[in-house]
Amino acid sequence: MIQLSNITKVFHTAGGVLTAVDNVSVHIEKGEIFAFIGFSGAGKSTLIRCINLLEKPDAGAVIVDNENLLELKKSELLKRRQKVGMIFQHYNLLQNATVFKNISFPLEIAGVPKKQRHERVMQCLETVHLTDKIKDYPVKLSGGQKQRVAIARAIVNEPKILLCDEPTSALDPQTTETILSYLKRINEAFGITIVIVTHEMSVARTICHRVGVMERGCLIETITINGDTEVPQSEFGKILFSGGGGI
Repeated sequence: MIQLSNITKVFHTAGGVLTAVDNVSVHIEKGEIFAFIGFSGAGKSTLIRCINLLEKPDAGAVIVDNENLLELKKSELLKRRQKVGMIFQHYNLLQNATVFKNISFPLEIAGVPKKQRHERVMQCLETVHLTDKIKDYPVKLSGGQKQRVAIARAIVNEPKILLCDEPTSALDPQTTETILSYLKRINEAFGITIVIVTHEMSVARTICHRVGVMERGCLIETITINGDTEVPQSEFGKILFSGGGGI
C-alpha cells in the first residue's frame, strides 16, 4: 500500500541545515498497522507527513497504491489525498462547529450531496459511539471524545490509509486504551492501512503489526511484533523496547 524509497527531507533553519529525514526506505503492507517510534526529533512526524505530501521530500519516491504521488498533477494529488485520512495529537477540530459539522466538513469539500453526507456522518458517529454528541461543540467534549470525533472525520471519506501523528500523547492511559481499541476496530472492519507516530511502546505493542525504529532522521530497523515476541537487533532498538512505556 505504501512504499517510501530513499526519502530525504531537509529544513533550512537559522542554526543551519537540518536533515529531518535521511534516506529512509520502507514498505507498509495493505491492512497493516505500522508505527514509527523514536525519541523527540527523530524525524517521525516529518516522515509520516511525507506520505500525503504535507511535507514534500527533497529526494526519493512516495508510492501509494502503486502511484508515485510526486509525479501527479496538483488536481490529481488532491483527489488521492481524499483517500488518506489523518488525525493529530491535538485533534485540530473546528471550535465553532458542531460535532456533525466537523465530521461533515471533508465531504462538503469533496462535493458530496447533502443526503449522502448525513448518512455517512451518522455511520462514522456510530463507529466511534458518539451519536449522542452530534449537536455538541468541541468545548463540551473530553479529550477522548475529541479524538473520537477526529477519527470519525478522518474516516468519513472512506480512506484507504489513516495517518496518526501522536494520536494518544495528550490522553490519559485509560482513554489511550479506548482510542487504540477504536483504531484496531477500524483496521479490522474496513481494512484501512494505519500508520502511527508514537513515543509510547505500549501503543506499538497493543495494536501494531510492525514497528520502525528511528534515530536522527534514519530508519535503523523494523521489528515485527507477534504477540509478546519482539527481537530488536540494534542497540538503540533494544533500549526503546526495554523501556516498556514512554520514551
